[in-house]
Amino acid sequence: MIEQITGMLALIGVLSLLCQWIGWQLRLPAILPLLCCGLVIGPGFGWLDPDAIFGDLLFPLISLGVAVILFEGALTLNFKEIRDHGRMVTHLVTVGAMATWLVISVASWWLFEFSASLALLFGALVVVTGPTVIVPMLRTVRPKSELASILRWEGIIIDPIGALIAVLVYEYITVSSDQTSHVLTALGSMLSIGLGIGALAGYLLGWVLRRNILPHYLTNTAVLTITLGVFVGSNLLQEESGLLTVTVMGILLANMRGVAIQAILEFKETLTVLLISALFILLAARLDSDAMLNLGWQGGVLLLVVLFIARPLSIWLSGIGTSLQSRDKWFLSWIAPRGIVAAAVSSLFAIKLEQRGMEGADMLVPLVFLIIIGTVVIQSLTALSWAKRLGVTAKSAQGFLIFGGSKFARELAKILVSKGIKVIIADSNWDNVRLARMDNIQVYFGNPVSEHADTYLDLSGIGKVLILSPYQQLNPVVFFHFQDLFGSEKVFGVSTTDSAGSARHQLSESYLRRMCLFNESVSYSKLASLMSRDAVLKTTNLTENFTFQDFLDRYGETVVPLMYVKSEKVHMITADMKTIPMGVELVSLIPKEASEHQQKKAAEEKELKELREQSEAAIEAEVTVTPTTSN
Repeated sequence: MIEQITGMLALIGVLSLLCQWIGWQLRLPAILPLLCCGLVIGPGFGWLDPDAIFGDLLFPLISLGVAVILFEGALTLNFKEIRDHGRMVTHLVTVGAMATWLVISVASWWLFEFSASLALLFGALVVVTGPTVIVPMLRTVRPKSELASILRWEGIIIDPIGALIAVLVYEYITVSSDQTSHVLTALGSMLSIGLGIGALAGYLLGWVLRRNILPHYLTNTAVLTITLGVFVGSNLLQEESGLLTVTVMGILLANMRGVAIQAILEFKETLTVLLISALFILLAARLDSDAMLNLGWQGGVLLLVVLFIARPLSIWLSGIGTSLQSRDKWFLSWIAPRGIVAAAVSSLFAIKLEQRGMEGADMLVPLVFLIIIGTVVIQSLTALSWAKRLGVTAKSAQGFLIFGGSKFARELAKILVSKGIKVIIADSNWDNVRLARMDNIQVYFGNPVSEHADTYLDLSGIGKVLILSPYQQLNPVVFFHFQDLFGSEKVFGVSTTDSAGSARHQLSESYLRRMCLFNESVSYSKLASLMSRDAVLKTTNLTENFTFQDFLDRYGETVVPLMYVKSEKVHMITADMKTIPMGVELVSLIPKEASEHQQKKAAEEKELKELREQSEAAIEAEVTVTPTTSN
């Protein structure tokens, strides 16, 4: 039996990784292959029976997993982000969420004859969307930047809000089984303990992190351990208050000043991805195929209500008073796939309610998974064609993501922005990010290939990547990541290595061929050196009367051509580029000596012009005073 459990745990880990990879390759939400995998090895072939293998441990594992997921989701709930991303997002997570909740609750109450409290719980469970299913869909559809931002931030913010509503409804259900005189007391106890302990634990943890009391290598482990400890401790004081406690704790941390939550979110890139993947396979494997079939026509009707009534009503109510056009609202009405939070929380509550003998609780999980499968599959397959039909897809992406915020990168970004081209500078150096912000350049503070960046880095409108950083170890990772995302012809960079180095430090030829931006002799250190010696970036119009060769003659061979703009499109100059056409606007880096050369040459040309004009004037005067002889 021990060997069987060990083997299954290893199998779940391997299958989780494989499903995540398949989702990444197909540009689909990973939840879809995870769901299919769980259904195949669970009710399909009967290879995995989580209840038989894990027994009494299954409930605690799911509880702890949901606690971590909700805490992570709450960490993203920064109130400033709601304001920064417009009135529509604020409406969606308040008025829109309430409308969705009520419509689905009424529909489930009518179709399945649920009790009012169970219908409200089900409605709360399927309110959430989530970035894990939204972001991969947006990468495929590539809608307008404003629409992508609305959907992405709705998914981030609605996760903890929806889970919080579900927790409160569940707590009301559980305490309402007591005598009426004790209902409000028990509910008040749950709220006071959840809010009080959550706020206290969040404040104390933020105080510790703000003062760097913990060493860096212990920070992530400490946050995870404390979160689980607070969750369990809250449940011991008041049954089922732990989920509310960790949600409040995460919200408080996310909004505390001086607390670098990016460091806290790092462990999400390893633990949470694996945890969500394994948990979803386990939850899908627990599904009863007969229970799914027993949903009958009512299940199909409920899915139609979610797709065609609840979501459109939410969007159109939320869109009142906004600048969104009708086609924008129709597009948003079709994108609302459900994700891991709905699956995990529904499974957790279903187990608890079944233990209490509540009628209809056994239908919660099949119904939630029906909504997840239906929304993810149908909307993933149709979203792109729907966006094209409405005309809300983004134009050809001409924007730039620049990795590295050096002075050269900032000056280059300012020129691009002045041409109306979207630019994002990503850097993990705060000083560089701060200076870029002062220049009104959009920034991302952190690693652009992290799990956090997948959720928060808005790449809508971005079509090219420039690697202009000194980070020799990270540059290849960034290169290959965005090569898979945009294509090898859209990623450029300057070298940071010495070509004469030893063989053991040489990088792949495919990478080095693309890291020859501008020309082969240009490296990051050379650009930094030129900028430190007062080099400037300059734009020059190339015409038939002033060709690229004339430009080189004026400034000398030390000038570094960077890119040219033609028909509002930017073309990067690389080492293998032979010629630069006429009728373009050339952007170049002009070293100080080249500027001096140009000034000297301009002075010489001016002097020659004056001498020529004087000579012509003298000749004309001589002709004028010479007498005309007659025959």
